[in-house]
Amino acid sequence: MDRQEVSAAPFDLRALPESFYENPYPTYHTLRREAPVLRLPDGTWLLTGHAELVRVYRDPTVFSSAKKVEFLPKFGDSPLYEHHTNSLVFSDPPLHTRVRRAMVGALTSRAIVEMEAAVEELVARLLDRAERLGRFDLIGDFAAAIPVEVIGNLLGVPHDERGPLRDWSLAILGALEPSITPEMFAAGNRAVSEFIEYLRILVADRRRRPGDPAHDVLTRLIQGEGGAEPLSETELLQNCIFILNAGHETTTNLIGNALYTLLEWPGEAARLRTEPALMRTAVEEFLRFESPVQLGNRRALAVAEVGGIALPEGALVTLALGAANRDPAVFADPDRLDLAREPNRHLAFAFGIHQCVGLNVARMEGRIAIGRFLERFPRFRLAGPVRRGMRARFRGFLSIPVEAG
Repeated sequence: MDRQEVSAAPFDLRALPESFYENPYPTYHTLRREAPVLRLPDGTWLLTGHAELVRVYRDPTVFSSAKKVEFLPKFGDSPLYEHHTNSLVFSDPPLHTRVRRAMVGALTSRAIVEMEAAVEELVARLLDRAERLGRFDLIGDFAAAIPVEVIGNLLGVPHDERGPLRDWSLAILGALEPSITPEMFAAGNRAVSEFIEYLRILVADRRRRPGDPAHDVLTRLIQGEGGAEPLSETELLQNCIFILNAGHETTTNLIGNALYTLLEWPGEAARLRTEPALMRTAVEEFLRFESPVQLGNRRALAVAEVGGIALPEGALVTLALGAANRDPAVFADPDRLDLAREPNRHLAFAFGIHQCVGLNVARMEGRIAIGRFLERFPRFRLAGPVRRGMRARFRGFLSIPVEAG
């Protein structure tokens, strides 16, 4: 049978059953085995194989990240449309190049090492509070609090003004789901508008009083990088939102997913407690095993062959990172958590020019947060039912009640 005609059982990203949000991997295994390049009911394409995703990531001139075409029917002329079509992750060069260059300049290896002491202090404070409570929420009281502080510091957001950041982030990113309700659309637009209103004040203050560009990402974005054309006010404000959202959501999910996974794999948890030197490879395995970002998107600017199938010009393509990271062609026994797995060519941070610019910050946060948590609470356990985010694009939890143990 021609592979383009394969139907791997009815599958529609816009009508997912609740069971998929709980555990998408059996479905992904079936799709990847039967049709790694699958045409969906709405005419878009879903890619689930590791090789297929790498093929797309390697060719950004054909597979565009810009979303002006596909987001217009979804968002119309709205704050969400303006935000997402101007942010780093959904743009192509030259905008992508200018924003990324400014961010990379403040996220050097030296700068990340200098952040570590502050992250250690923050994690220690959060764990002290958790210990006093005895019973606490692994997400709200720990995982979500760490990236908000780290990214808030990078942009110089005053500590007493960081309260709304998590709710804004959840609302804006929630609108990226394949199918959204009118309530999600309204909440996302409201969050963008409130975020922009706040950022105008913050940016105006930073223009008057610039920070140290070696560490202050906002100052670097305002001043531009290496003679490059400065960002417009819209580009600047929307990418501030992107930095706060992207750094917050992915790292929260990395930490929360990792610690929950260790509850499900007590043997690996014991292994990590007795061999803390495994933390470097463990973080990579957590990223692979429960990828914080599960889906990405591209648009074909020309006819292109992927996995033996010709995708037409204009094809809208969804990249299933969560599926690719469990591809048995690349990962032996992919449904087994192996904290010493090497090599580990996961795609949790994407690949190519759009590889996550903050990947080493996230790794550092994950290594410290997970390691220090296990040192303090080696026998932690669930204290009630968990609440998943129930999103296909971002895999994580809203709440994980635990007891310190």
